[in-house]
Amino acid sequence: MVDASIIVKWFLEEEHSENARLLRDSFLTEALTISVPSLLFYEVLNALRYSGMYNEDELALVARSLSQYGFDVWEPKGKLYEKTAKLSLKQDISTYDAAYLALAVQLKATFYTADLELLQKFPKNTQHIKTFKPTV
Repeated sequence: MVDASIIVKWFLEEEHSENARLLRDSFLTEALTISVPSLLFYEVLNALRYSGMYNEDELALVARSLSQYGFDVWEPKGKLYEKTAKLSLKQDISTYDAAYLALAVQLKATFYTADLELLQKFPKNTQHIKTFKPTV
């Protein structure tokens, strides 16, 4: 499980991009699965759009690429959506961040992020991408 902060690192050179790409490679070799809320795609494109590093055609190519990765995509519905709303208010985080956290909790999945607020507020549910080590 990852959030947009990790996927963006696949396309931009940032701190810990190397670890994010190792995670991507592990996913591509089916060593792990990646589950995400559907909002991830919009968040990633938004971050890349405002990075100033991509023109219109390049951003469209990234969008096409992202849609073909084969992530396990979860839609906002039912108990997961309710949990998102409650977490957002209870923990004073955005509903976007709460969607990732709610999904990670529901799936009992390791949740990799570079979001320092999430790492600080939810140390039992999150792991910094810098700690990712591919399985051999």
